[in-house]
Amino acid sequence: MNFLTLLQAAAPAAGSQPQGGGWSMWIMLILIFAIMWLFMIRPQRKQQKEMEQFRNALKKGDKVITAGGIYGTIAEVKEGERTVLLRVDGDVKLRVDKSSLQKDPAAAPAPAPAAPAKSEEKAEPEKK
Repeated sequence: MNFLTLLQAAAPAAGSQPQGGGWSMWIMLILIFAIMWLFMIRPQRKQQKEMEQFRNALKKGDKVITAGGIYGTIAEVKEGERTVLLRVDGDVKLRVDKSSLQKDPAAAPAPAPAAPAKSEEKAEPEKK
């Protein structure tokens, strides 16, 4: 048997309705697209907007990481330019593109640790 005979055997008879109907296929395609939009496209767009807002709000003193993994602090930001001056160490400064910058997760303020619960029982002093 060759491929052509398999296709002919699998083809429905002429004039008969296709099994399953056309509507179920369209409903499945629309459902797949809706799920993809909900779980993939929408979160990605939200993340892109947040990154653009971060890059537009950069100011002197912000701690950032470049795409190459260089940690630094913003030394200078000029309005209308795509680049910033990044202080890396001491007097070392690099001019980098804003699109290569990300937030430094270590620089984000950590939540304050909860205070330990005070015990109402007082420890008795040791007797000698």
